[in-house]
Amino acid sequence: MSSRRGFLQSFLAGAGIFASAKVLSAQEMQLSGGMPGTNMKGKKGFIPDQGSPVLVETPDVPNLPWRRDGDVKEFHLIAEPVKQEIVPGRVVDLWGYNGSAPGPTIQITKGDRVRIIVDNHLPEPTSMHWHGFEIPNDMDGAPGSSQDAIPPGGRFVYEFTLHQEGTYFYHSHMAMQEMFGMIGAFVMHPKNPYRPPVDKDFAIILQEYAILPNITVPNSMNMEFNWLTFNGKAAPATTPLIVRHGERVRIRLINLGMDHHPIHLHGHQFVVTGTEGGRQPASTWGPGNTVLVGVAQSRDIEFVANNPGDWMLHCHLPHHMMNQMSSMVGPMSRRNGMPAGLDMERGMGMLRQGSATSEENGPSLGRGMGVGSTAEQTMSNSPLKAGNPMQHQGMQMGKPALSEDANSVPGFPQDAFMEGPMMAMDQMVDKPENFGLRPGWSGFMAGMMTFVRVLPPDKYEQIMELREKQKGKKPMQMDIPGMEHQHE
Repeated sequence: MSSRRGFLQSFLAGAGIFASAKVLSAQEMQLSGGMPGTNMKGKKGFIPDQGSPVLVETPDVPNLPWRRDGDVKEFHLIAEPVKQEIVPGRVVDLWGYNGSAPGPTIQITKGDRVRIIVDNHLPEPTSMHWHGFEIPNDMDGAPGSSQDAIPPGGRFVYEFTLHQEGTYFYHSHMAMQEMFGMIGAFVMHPKNPYRPPVDKDFAIILQEYAILPNITVPNSMNMEFNWLTFNGKAAPATTPLIVRHGERVRIRLINLGMDHHPIHLHGHQFVVTGTEGGRQPASTWGPGNTVLVGVAQSRDIEFVANNPGDWMLHCHLPHHMMNQMSSMVGPMSRRNGMPAGLDMERGMGMLRQGSATSEENGPSLGRGMGVGSTAEQTMSNSPLKAGNPMQHQGMQMGKPALSEDANSVPGFPQDAFMEGPMMAMDQMVDKPENFGLRPGWSGFMAGMMTFVRVLPPDKYEQIMELREKQKGKKPMQMDIPGMEHQHE
């Protein structure tokens, strides 16, 4: 706990970010229904304007600690293999930094000089690119052009002064390593707060992986993905964003993968206030509720949380709202003896040889996930009783979720019935941030999905108290040996 305090004290001392009165433009007043995003004085939890910065919170990902060496803020990143549980019971082998994929979030202030020590604990060379940074060429981290790649067991020390501000990120510049999880958020705070300033500031990193059910290693060369994550977790294991009713919120969305992601927020309109190039002029802001975050891009969205409730925040690509999906629709998915998946062409009905009625081109459970998955096993994901339709595994109270003639309807089953994620796992993903959600909520959450929970003061405070109690049971381990914080 003392190290955590030291981290915050060091950050606060060097930040120079001051809160100020909320000033909303006429356009934003219209977007927010006339309710400024500010806490009310006298309420529990009110933070007065005394120069405290709003630190970015990256749910499920730690902040990277630092120590001061003269006028330099020194950070330490270790590129290494990571075993990560993306949902309860599903541990996968990724590559990341400091035990996390994505890596820990780095936060600095415009004008800071930083030194970042990168150690390579991978079995192959790597490098570190600072995405969007305006820094000297020999610090850019492009192997073969600006530096030699860092060999296994090697170290490279990056040092530069940062004059930018906004949402940036760092990542390996070895292409397949990027697809294995090697990315982290790098937030450059302004010396003075943006107007209007926010009460809550979150970061979410979007990643996708292709991982077959019987293995733990992603296929980094695949073009189809079946695990879609926010900050290294797939719903329902993602941690909701907790905000108080009336607060102004910023969410920083970062994407480094193979897919573009249209991120949609329920219940609110927002404005896009920044990109991977920094803050945008207010004259470019316009209302919306879905923003396309392209590959290698970041997007900052801001809104006033003036609509109470538990609101979904998710990628709106339908396949990105599922976990470990495979194409299994129609009656073939409920019969034993079917191959698990042909190659992509035949799975989509495009024959390459033989006639349509040949045994070779018989039915399969749709597209496979890539090399090694073609017709390799038979499977059925539905615990069926003879003569009965497939039953919804997540419904309680003994009530069937499907009609009696479900099996006779062309195309059944669709959506998540095919692999049983509608089985609720509320208790398995229990955490303070989930307190008070509707029973069975987890049965309808998968992939790139989380909640923005806009709560009344009493419920907000209750969750904050539960969170503090949880921290007492499991202290956050942010320190790295040899990287003790300087207490200022």
